[in-house]
Amino acid sequence: MPLKAIAHRVAIWGERAFDRLFPAKTPDDPVLDTYRGYSVPGGIMLRGRVLAALRRTTPEPEQSRWQNLREMVSLFFTHEVGGVTVVATESGVTAQSDEEGYLTLKVPGEFAPGWHQIALEIEGVPGSRKMARALVPSPEARIGIISDIDDTMMHTGAYSLVRNLWTTFTGSAATRRVFADATVLMDHLSDHGRNPVFFVSSSPWNLHAFLEKVFDRAGLVTGPIFLRDLGIGQDQFISRGHGDHKGRSIDRIMEANPDLPFVLIGDTGQHDAQIYLEACHRHGGRVKAVILREPGPGADDASRAAMSAIRRLGVIVAHGSDFSEVAEELERGGLSI
Repeated sequence: MPLKAIAHRVAIWGERAFDRLFPAKTPDDPVLDTYRGYSVPGGIMLRGRVLAALRRTTPEPEQSRWQNLREMVSLFFTHEVGGVTVVATESGVTAQSDEEGYLTLKVPGEFAPGWHQIALEIEGVPGSRKMARALVPSPEARIGIISDIDDTMMHTGAYSLVRNLWTTFTGSAATRRVFADATVLMDHLSDHGRNPVFFVSSSPWNLHAFLEKVFDRAGLVTGPIFLRDLGIGQDQFISRGHGDHKGRSIDRIMEANPDLPFVLIGDTGQHDAQIYLEACHRHGGRVKAVILREPGPGADDASRAAMSAIRRLGVIVAHGSDFSEVAEELERGGLSI
């Protein structure tokens, strides 16, 4: 048996043993944490999590890195609540939270374009009501945009684990910066909001509200965010890999928007070129352009080979240390925004 599989089994056994020895008390008043939802054929998909309490950062621009560290670390010490039924109050549709507290709920119906607010609450607990936001793209949209976050939209140093952790945990929503050229490019590609934008990151769901603050502060186009669970479960050990998570998210977004071609945006620091090449093969003809920022040391041989392979498929590839000339490259390539 592979070492990883053995470690996975040991981790599950250890987690169950810990839960038996130190059972977590079910809170009297669990709360809902909602994430940005998205439309699918025939309805809207809502996502959220049931927790004992919400944890949020309240940063001040002048606070120290030590204060930032304490606040960021606190986001990961959550008490998840499984087996809780959550209901969309207007439609009556329900879903039950899993062992990590996560839930996905599809609300059927026809919804007008734009952002919708849908009330969710824990069944039988009206005081738990939260509004979940979900995006329905305009029928006039010409393309969809799927973008990575770390080192693509904002500086993280994800190509270096040590630098990534330092930047993530010692920054705050008041100090983290979205690249100015990313804000301009996303506004251009979205045509000021007409074309839908989706963000995909290997960061955990614990950072969803934090990322919303950073994006809103920067004026970045608003879109659903796809993050990942870092817990231990029967089908994963700590988390699925970066490429697997990103590939699954791309597939889910494209299945939800079957009539749209897409532009994929990422960077060369975390194998996005290879991941996007695989997406081009899976979704033949629907990926019209791939845009890659080259952070840190720049593109390696594997990324350059993947970019060449993407071009051979007839997909526009724009890459460089910044996004300043991307719009012109896409126009020269014949992409209509």
